[in-house]
Amino acid sequence: MAQQLSIRIKSLPVSQTLSMAAKARELKSQGIDIISLSLGEPDFNTPDFIKEAAKRAIDENYNSYTPVDGYLETREAVCRKFRRDNNLIYTPDQIVVSTGAKQALANVAMVLLNPGDEALLPAPYWVSYEAIIKLCEAVPVPISTDIAQGFKITPQQLEAAITPKTKLVFLNSPSNPSGAVYSQAELRALADVLVKYPDIYVISDEIYEHILYEGKAFSMAAFADMYERTITVNGLSKAFAMTGWRLGYIGAPKWIAQACTKMQGQITSGTNCITQRAAIIALDAPVSKIQYMIDEFKERRDLVFNLLNEMEGFIVEKSAGAFYFFPDISYYFGKTLQGHLIRNATDFSNYLLEKAHVATVTGDAFGAPKCLRLSFATSKALLIEALKRIKAVLA
Repeated sequence: MAQQLSIRIKSLPVSQTLSMAAKARELKSQGIDIISLSLGEPDFNTPDFIKEAAKRAIDENYNSYTPVDGYLETREAVCRKFRRDNNLIYTPDQIVVSTGAKQALANVAMVLLNPGDEALLPAPYWVSYEAIIKLCEAVPVPISTDIAQGFKITPQQLEAAITPKTKLVFLNSPSNPSGAVYSQAELRALADVLVKYPDIYVISDEIYEHILYEGKAFSMAAFADMYERTITVNGLSKAFAMTGWRLGYIGAPKWIAQACTKMQGQITSGTNCITQRAAIIALDAPVSKIQYMIDEFKERRDLVFNLLNEMEGFIVEKSAGAFYFFPDISYYFGKTLQGHLIRNATDFSNYLLEKAHVATVTGDAFGAPKCLRLSFATSKALLIEALKRIKAVLA
């Protein structure tokens, strides 16, 4: 009965990160020792002070439907967080709390994009951006970068990509998959281009803002001339190790926030009540409460960087943020490894899964076909073993 499915769902790609994770789980179920470097999920437990807040919420009988845009207390906590960490002044009616940052991103795209509109995607980009744009019947327009330019677009590239149909620009800093971080000066240079085009809006995805090893995170909305045209997206999954709790949020011009609330009201309604009560405690916590996780990620980053530099044919940039490496592995294209012809990054990723029993994600999924994404959100022991295996099957 597949022919009865809508064109919309048939044209939607499967998430490559989730697909590779599923393959890894299937092989594990067969008794094969798979090390997964595919999912962007912290391996830490949610901090105890957040879990205690959730337990209190259960005991206090928070069990009813929540307001579509979130409890007022949760939205007020988001406002305090934006003021403290990003120098952004929002009021609660500019905040919408959603079931994860992914829903927040989808809400914004759905309320701003019309069929045929264009959305600019600096590549490499997170896998779901392209799919979300296509669901809106809009057109994703990649702007290619490479490792030589630190995987960051230039103002000249941005201006060259703009057409009369351009409506949205997706920015993600720190970046998934590259770990690149735009400096304040680099964002200002991009803003100087955008101010000439008042009908273009920016989605600034800042989900990895606290997982930072060099420099300082800066928000596009902190520029006065971009505040009314930027939607800042964030959430709890990465920095607080709360992936399964599902809470994301936006800060936006009031009219966009109202539209997102209207959209969400017809899709999921309000976000989980227990998660929201715990989120208030998490959002009000100083970054020092989660510094131990950031410090550990930095140690892993340095370890993996050194090990990757020992790999023949890997060109690697040191991640400035997030918990990924995105090496250029095009050296192997056209080569045959243990009888396997490596035509592209997908072949290379599948080869590593089959022969090294290490799960990675092809750069094709991120709009960067020469690269491979490896997550270092797992223990040092597993990272060492995984890279040892990769080195062995490439020898």
